Amino acid sequence: MSDNAQNTADYVVVGAGSGGCAVAYRLAEAGHSVIVIEYGGSDAGPLIQMPGALSYPMNMPRYDWGFATEPEPHLGGRRLACPRGKVIGGSSSINGMIYVRGHARDYDHWRDQGASGWGYADVLPYFQRMEHWDSGGHGGNAAWRGTDGPLHVTRGKRDNPLVRAFVEAGREAGYPVTDDYNGQQQEGFGPFDMTVHKGQRYSAAKAYLRPAMATGRVRLMRGLATRVVMDGTRATGVILRQKGGEVTVQATREVILAASSINTPKLLMLSGIGPAAHLRDHGIDVIADRAGVGQNLQDHLELYIQMAASQPVSLFKYWNLLGKAWVGLQWLLTKTGPGATNQFESCAFIRSQAGVDYPDLQYHFLPLAVRYDGQVAAEGHGFQAHVGPMRSPSRGSVTLRSADPADPPKILFNYMAHDKDWADFRRAIRLTREIFAQPAFALYLKHEIQPGADVQSDDALNDFIRDHVESAYHPCGTARMGAADDPMAVVDPQGRVIGVQNLRVADSSIFPRITNGNLNAPSIMTGEKMADHILGRTPLPADNRAPWVHPDWETKQR
Repeated sequence: MSDNAQNTADYVVVGAGSGGCAVAYRLAEAGHSVIVIEYGGSDAGPLIQMPGALSYPMNMPRYDWGFATEPEPHLGGRRLACPRGKVIGGSSSINGMIYVRGHARDYDHWRDQGASGWGYADVLPYFQRMEHWDSGGHGGNAAWRGTDGPLHVTRGKRDNPLVRAFVEAGREAGYPVTDDYNGQQQEGFGPFDMTVHKGQRYSAAKAYLRPAMATGRVRLMRGLATRVVMDGTRATGVILRQKGGEVTVQATREVILAASSINTPKLLMLSGIGPAAHLRDHGIDVIADRAGVGQNLQDHLELYIQMAASQPVSLFKYWNLLGKAWVGLQWLLTKTGPGATNQFESCAFIRSQAGVDYPDLQYHFLPLAVRYDGQVAAEGHGFQAHVGPMRSPSRGSVTLRSADPADPPKILFNYMAHDKDWADFRRAIRLTREIFAQPAFALYLKHEIQPGADVQSDDALNDFIRDHVESAYHPCGTARMGAADDPMAVVDPQGRVIGVQNLRVADSSIFPRITNGNLNAPSIMTGEKMADHILGRTPLPADNRAPWVHPDWETKQR
């Protein structure tokens, strides 16, 4: 076989992450040849595959691109980490394995902003198609879920008393309890879903890429995609930089970008598609002047509200060399025990105040006081709730640092740029304190570690927020989907890059607005749905069931 033939396929997909793996799987299923380009290496190894080790891969240069923001002007110039998966499976191989579809009204907002065909009724069938959901006897609403899709979604055993106390405290505080936030009712306290199967991480690589490669129609090529090859305004392939030099990977049909909301806009701009003045500043010839490329960057921020425990019931007992060795050995031998879950087994989605029509705060509960970087609170036994607003009005950008593809882009989220951001976070802290003050925690709560009991005034809370708020690692929106005549839209509702041909985007870059919760599930859904658009298929029939919305949302917060 000649090099040209070997490096040619019907479709070339850039990025073996959540969206890219799903696209490749569905295109191969339809009988097409696909080349998937991925810069990162293998996802083998216990630090990725053991759910309990989730804090390790996102802090390892081997698996993470290592992006950081520019100094954030509203956070005192802090530079926040922005991990993205540089590995087979992309960020689904380094994330917290939390599975959240988002709220129905998130997608209806997409539809109303010009992403026709992407309302909740349109995307629900794709969530169902992708799921292999099994609650393991721990509740849920099977009528709203998919049970024979490629992606395994399960629940933990919830056998830690703190995990159960969190849900009970929410009930005592007057909030609803929901048996399945991914079903009819997101609002309330209840069990978390996770992409874990038989005690192991179930990434997009396991669910989609490996089965697709097993068909013989999908080939993985390693290297750095440096630009899309354009014949006039038609995409014909991708330049791939490998150790031996550069090769051209040719697509006889289309090129699909799924390189993340950071690398997809970077690649578009390196290829001459983006804001014309910015491209010219870097000496790049303009193929299509699209002002929205790299703009509309969004994320979720969160705080860790940490409590010291009065009883030794937290995971702190494993937070030593011997404990970690025992957890690791049990997992290696049996795929069970504390290492077989991400430990995020209870959650909540609530509304921060009356007049908010659907949840705008998310909670992750963890029976340990620890940071994502693995730094545990000095207090010993403890627990924490991660809390953050879901729909910040702040917007940032991804721009080129230079025309050198090896240079990371400039990332500026412009976090906390609006007064509403600060008011939402202050309200979130106070609501969290109220939840932890409920009788369900009376047996376990010793005192507040952070913010600390003395941090009460608006000014004191603002200082704490500024110094301690962290990214939840949900960047999106940098190649926004919208109507073809929208000057800030980058792709149309079929994922086609506006102004060029044979080029699409199928990752979280296309989100017009960030969805409620973690973004892995919506990113995979995007790949699933875009595959049908690429194949020219009629979309799956709409499912018009109505989701639950609090009947008194206009006048009551709970």
